[in-house]
Amino acid sequence: MTDTAIDQALAGAHQRFIEGNAESRRRFDEQTRYMPGANTRSVLFYAPFPLTIAKGEGAALWDADGHRYADFIAEYTAGVYGHSAPEIREAVIEAMQGGINLTGHNLLEGRLAKTVCERFPQIEQLRFTNSGTEANLMALTAALHFTGRRKIVVFSGGYHGGVLGFGDKPSLTTVPFDFLVLPYNDAQRAREEIARHGPEIAAILVEPMQGASGCIPGRLDFLQALREGATQAGALLIFDEVMTSRLAPHGLASKLGIKSDLTTLGKYIGGGMSFGAFGGRADVMAQFDPRTGALAHSGTFNNNVMTMAAGYAGLTKLFTPEAAGALAERGEAMRARLNALCAKEGVTMQFTGVGSLMNAHFVSGEVRRVDDLAVVDGRLRQLLFFHLLSQGIYTSPRGFVVLSLPLSDADIDRYIAAIGSFIGEYRSLMPAVK
Repeated sequence: MTDTAIDQALAGAHQRFIEGNAESRRRFDEQTRYMPGANTRSVLFYAPFPLTIAKGEGAALWDADGHRYADFIAEYTAGVYGHSAPEIREAVIEAMQGGINLTGHNLLEGRLAKTVCERFPQIEQLRFTNSGTEANLMALTAALHFTGRRKIVVFSGGYHGGVLGFGDKPSLTTVPFDFLVLPYNDAQRAREEIARHGPEIAAILVEPMQGASGCIPGRLDFLQALREGATQAGALLIFDEVMTSRLAPHGLASKLGIKSDLTTLGKYIGGGMSFGAFGGRADVMAQFDPRTGALAHSGTFNNNVMTMAAGYAGLTKLFTPEAAGALAERGEAMRARLNALCAKEGVTMQFTGVGSLMNAHFVSGEVRRVDDLAVVDGRLRQLLFFHLLSQGIYTSPRGFVVLSLPLSDADIDRYIAAIGSFIGEYRSLMPAVK
């Protein structure tokens, strides 16, 4: 393998992409006049330019040039229902017929709140927001005021929204709270640092599986150490289940048998609409009771009727606990097939994850934290992305794979076959097996 060979392969993939997507390129060039990089959501950009998606139906997408793709990214986990599920569309239309902005408590928010609390029993009470980012910000604010402390423990590779991202330290856009950034999946280090800083710690914020960093599952001993450490320190344990709540019938934390003090939600629970929620212990959430609490929490669209209707329809008619369990099983089976294929072909490639979420990595051995992926050549991820597009599969440039309810067994077979053809074409460019 040489750098020149990889560069040449990637240049060829880029050229084929450019030649096949003239309309997407035209739209991208036009829109750079009004948006920096024609972009208002950074994760959607990739060079030489991103596809413009024109429509979706079921588990399929069509771009502006008319190409059809099987959707294996599903709006970065929010699109578990696929595109325009009739049950959700009908619920939204019915809600809109009663008025869109009602300027008050409405008929729909209470039933969604009840449904969410019953689905995730660690949530005794909750409040809605417009995004998972907002949910995490409000959960942290609740912890700071409840404990009267300022320090927040987070983990390298953690992503909790657009203003709460972490490498070895907070990212440039992260809000300026007093963060202590620790390595993920290091139970001993976590115990030591939590004990050392205990009286200062307001909250420990963690994903039970890190999503944006590559679908890195949290080890049970690590997550248990956080629960024990938070209890001993008098801090609040916050599980960010914006992504992971879909990975088991009642969320990943519940499957693991660990109860958090607060939980944050988002993505699919709004039925495809803008959504977020935070909740947990009733004594913590009482701070937001307008009758007695000290904390105000506003948001014009927190209880908007479209999200309230879509979320309820989705959770009760489509993504029931039984459906969540079944989709997780399909994901486990798919990942097992993919890893068996990589092992059979003798290549340094694997898929990590839990349930219906997974990520391709060009590395061998267990992936315990984001540092384990530092050796991966990002150009291989790009080659994989463009290869999958050429096979009619829409996924993410970082190798993230998301299953949705309408994906068929044939779609999954097609994805696995595309990985096989990728290995066949680019085997010589992949790292040597150790």
